[in-house]
Order: sequence, then C-alpha cells, then structure tokens
Amino acid sequence: MTFAVRVKPGAKRDAVGGRWDGTLGEALVVSVRAPAVDGKANEAVCRVVANALSVRARDLVVSRGQRSRDKLMKLEDAPPDTARRLAALRGSIVEDPQTPRPG
Repeated sequence: MTFAVRVKPGAKRDAVGGRWDGTLGEALVVSVRAPAVDGKANEAVCRVVANALSVRARDLVVSRGQRSRDKLMKLEDAPPDTARRLAALRGSIVEDPQTPRPG
C-alpha cells in the first residue's frame, strides 16, 4: 500500500493527523520533533506513522520525496483495515504516546 504524507519537521511534539491537499494528492499530516537533517525526520516519520497504524516501523519506507516535505510512503503487508485507519487519521490529530510531554 502506498500513501502520501506531508511532514512538519522540527515540531514541538510528534503527532499524526490532519489532511493536506498537496502535489501528491490527499496527504496525511505528520509532525515530528526531529530536524530535517541527515534523514532524521524521515526516520521519525516512519516511527510515528507506524505507531499510529500499529505496524512495525521497518515495514514503512519513504519511496519518494526523501528530501521533501511531501512524501510517498510504502507499507509492506498492510493490515486489512489500514485504508480505514488512514482515512480516520486524516480527520483527526493523534499525539505519539511515546513522546514525553513537558511538565
């Protein structure tokens, strides 16, 4: 399965949710705290999206847009409900529970 994401690197917190109508079509918005340096944001995007979809991060690959905010992600062996979960995430915002909150 392939789907588009719009990445916001250097965000205050890791979060998945929202919709962006970009060059690759309807994309899932992904905010990551990691900077867009040396592939750190791409690694964080894979981890955060995998957590939101309840899949392994190693099953997600950035197949297009390694140096762009607009990316195509490929998920190998996608669970049957992945399309529904992606649609739900495009309409909501979910914080990464593994991200420590200040305070």
